[in-house]
Amino acid sequence: MQKPASDSNGKQKVRSAEVGTDILKALAQLSPSTSLSRLAEHVQMPASKVHRYLQALIASGFAEQNPATNHYGLGREALRVGLAALNSMDVLKVAALPLAELRDELNETCFLAVWGNQGATVVHIEPAVRAVTVVTQLGSVLPLLSSSTGLVFGAYLPKRETVELREMELQAQAAHALADDQAYATLCEQIRARSLHHVHGLLMPGVDALSAPVFNAVGNVVAVLTVVGPASLFQADEDGPAARRLLAASRAVSWRMGHEPDTGDSQVPRTPL
Repeated sequence: MQKPASDSNGKQKVRSAEVGTDILKALAQLSPSTSLSRLAEHVQMPASKVHRYLQALIASGFAEQNPATNHYGLGREALRVGLAALNSMDVLKVAALPLAELRDELNETCFLAVWGNQGATVVHIEPAVRAVTVVTQLGSVLPLLSSSTGLVFGAYLPKRETVELREMELQAQAAHALADDQAYATLCEQIRARSLHHVHGLLMPGVDALSAPVFNAVGNVVAVLTVVGPASLFQADEDGPAARRLLAASRAVSWRMGHEPDTGDSQVPRTPL
């Protein structure tokens, strides 16, 4: 029995939309501009087919061609759609479910912190469900140099955003282990290399913590996920199962926020200035 023409047309439109979005994604990956041959190779389609789709995308404002180089790039309408998507991304909402799932997997207190006026600020908590819990207060501001959360923020934020807070904390504790600039820079490099940091009883005796960054679409750190637990029960080592689960959660949230990690990934975005 022959299928109605309307069904065939509908499937063809869906397929055309899929091809068009594949080309748009490729333009984003090859930005700011690319040649037709490179684009065709990237999407593994004949150049003539890609050219037809490009003409339609240019007509609708989603792509543009540089008359001087004949290279193609994303157009104004693609920018508007991208900005609208960015504006709709709320890290608290995006991280809520992964954070709850992480708590369920580890049965340890998990929380999300963002960078506020005073420093790393706890904005969402999923407490452990058991007799022994570690209580972290909503709205708590964690130290830059004496918490895994603060240290992860410090590793990724531009220096200008943390320098005053670091100086204040060092003045309050002159003998701090990270008072030496080189020691602090080295630690930040190590955190960026692993996208992870753990501390053993640094902020509170007997309490271990493990933290990982969350990035947005332009590679800026927007939040830090942290797991805390009693040292007698929580294995906070960076090579342990909790670390692997935390990294998976932070990368899932970052991906949902629009972040595309580098190939070979240690999830390292731009280096702080």
